[in-house]
Amino acid sequence: MTITRSERSTGNTLGFHVSGDVTKADYDVLTPAVAAAVDQHGSVNLMLDLTDFHWEKVSAWGADLRFGHEYHDKIDRLAIVGDRKWEEHLTHICTPFYAKNARYFEDEAAAWTWLDG
Repeated sequence: MTITRSERSTGNTLGFHVSGDVTKADYDVLTPAVAAAVDQHGSVNLMLDLTDFHWEKVSAWGADLRFGHEYHDKIDRLAIVGDRKWEEHLTHICTPFYAKNARYFEDEAAAWTWLDG
């Protein structure tokens, strides 16, 4: 599985580890978890650890765009964790499409602290 839910997820704060190449089927993990948290809490804080992420398959782009369109205004904080400069740039680019507020972190613990704050 390319997207796995973090054991640290609780309430309206969800974390996912993204590795390898993301496929359309991977959104079957992410989307229902976010939808359930939004249904219960109204909004979510989301952490995506992209440290082992390679890329997203073209077949997943539609699911990705639908996810952003449906949940952008319901994601209060989006923490992107990574170790490459392009991931930091991705954080700035994705803010208007995926979250009200997004921030890049090189340390997962710091990302969780920001999400919980």
